[in-house]
Amino acid sequence: MSKDITVIYNDTCPICAREVAGYRRLAEKTGGDIAFSGLSEGAFGDYGLDRNSAARRFHVVADGRLVGGVEAFALLWDRLPRLRWLARLVRLPVIAPSARLVYDHVLAPVLFALHRRRERLGKARRIG
Repeated sequence: MSKDITVIYNDTCPICAREVAGYRRLAEKTGGDIAFSGLSEGAFGDYGLDRNSAARRFHVVADGRLVGGVEAFALLWDRLPRLRWLARLVRLPVIAPSARLVYDHVLAPVLFALHRRRERLGKARRIG
């Protein structure tokens, strides 16, 4: 049976992994039909993403469509009863542009930079 949506996230990022673990717990409690696919599982290519694109921002696949950023969060939150209010909030005309701006130009780039740093440090440790 296919899931309603698939969340594609950077499970190598401690912050992202913790947040998505919370979403997973909520989905399990509420019967949400949500699949979760982390970068370490390597399935991001199934969705037309390369590793860096998948790590750069949060994605979901819903109705066969790949969506990223704030709208991806909103699609997920719509399916979690406790968080539906948050989906509505970030879609409000006054909030949506600010939410996208903060996520796209601050949060996602900072998390991606930390991801790249962890990868470089991990590679240096394996070599050295």
